[in-house]
Amino acid sequence: MHAPGIRPAPRQLTMLNPPGLYDPRANGYSHVAMIPPGAALVCVAGQGGERADGSLPAGFAAQVRQALDNLCVALAAAGSQPRQVARLTVLVVDHSEARLAVLSGELRRIWGDAPAPACTLIPVPRLALDGMLFEIEALAVADAPAARPA
Repeated sequence: MHAPGIRPAPRQLTMLNPPGLYDPRANGYSHVAMIPPGAALVCVAGQGGERADGSLPAGFAAQVRQALDNLCVALAAAGSQPRQVARLTVLVVDHSEARLAVLSGELRRIWGDAPAPACTLIPVPRLALDGMLFEIEALAVADAPAARPA
């Protein structure tokens, strides 16, 4: 139990890149994420590049940036943040090394020097909406009470 008005320390994830595996940090992820016992899990559904009005930018880079911004909004609503993400699943239409470079850069924009989560990228022929090129889902832990709908 903690004193009123004092939040407990956030639950810490442990990210590992074990010896014997290549260093994935340049691509914006870690090989292993360990979730601490008792952590409240946050499951964020696939976020695409849709703006709040439902419109979808035409380009891949713009969709990746918007999708990651959308992910941050969803995490905050659940009392979490990017540093509390354990795992990402990424879906990319017409995957290429150029698209991987865009994604890696955007992941570094969000995570900076912090250890990045475990991540799986899945190339796909199509996503839910016409013109949709990118989708990202996350598994995180919460370190603050979740926002409640009004």
